[in-house]
Amino acid sequence: MSMVFDEYGRPFIILKEQQAKSRIKGLQAQKHNIMAARSVSGLLRTSLGPKGMDKMMVSPDGDVTITNDGATILDKMAVEHQVARLLVELSQSQDDEIGDGTTGVVVLAGALLEQAEKLLDRGLHPVRVAEGFEAACQVSLETLEKIADTVHFEKKVDDKVLVETASTTLSSKIINVHKRKMAQIAVDAVLSVAQTVGDHTDVNFDLIKMEGKPGGRLEETELIKGIVIDKDMSHPQMPKEIRDVKMCILTCPFEPPKPKTKHKLDISSKEDYDKLFSGSRPTSGTWSSSARPAGRTS
Repeated sequence: MSMVFDEYGRPFIILKEQQAKSRIKGLQAQKHNIMAARSVSGLLRTSLGPKGMDKMMVSPDGDVTITNDGATILDKMAVEHQVARLLVELSQSQDDEIGDGTTGVVVLAGALLEQAEKLLDRGLHPVRVAEGFEAACQVSLETLEKIADTVHFEKKVDDKVLVETASTTLSSKIINVHKRKMAQIAVDAVLSVAQTVGDHTDVNFDLIKMEGKPGGRLEETELIKGIVIDKDMSHPQMPKEIRDVKMCILTCPFEPPKPKTKHKLDISSKEDYDKLFSGSRPTSGTWSSSARPAGRTS
């Protein structure tokens, strides 16, 4: 801290805060990063399992979101620490690849980091710890391949196994009261857009859209195999329900686009119209434009 004076003789103090900052290195830096990641994992730990609690998040705009989905919680959070951001990306990758287990992978990663911290205290190098985790992952994959069962189902005959699998993922959600119906809707929606090529089945989730309407009940949810256009009638006297009608869907603007420049052309005689039709400029008409000619500046 030092004191200086301005040109009028008034004193002001300069605080040199940069000197108080120090760069952490070695084991202390590793523990600091582990602590940042474990703080994110501990936040999601209470929302895991059938007895997990939902989280209420309020955005800067005042929008309230209540959920226990790990990917949604981490997406709404403003995580700035770079190591903690890795757990956010981990949860998003799990959601993109699998669609479930977004909370479990973060909690598992936090538990592994907790054990890694104990190994670091014993003097093990971080590279050796990472190699041990990779070896354990390989053993886990081999064990899963041995105990895994292959479930066969037919798309148009029996989807009971798929519905039961979807029901297990909804047990900890808000809609668990109607999980059987919601699971059936989810399975029907996926099978409607699934494409099977040989032994591989691909599902384009962009073809499945979800629309929510306030004021209804969960049991009123239904699957529409088609196109839903959320539009109101333009006049209150128009019929609310129309059957066996034809619809025109335009992929282009119905009105011509408005020009960016303003032009005005007044034709006052037949001769001016003939000159305009032939391509020459009218002489007695009025021509005005707000566009600036190219290559000229004012």
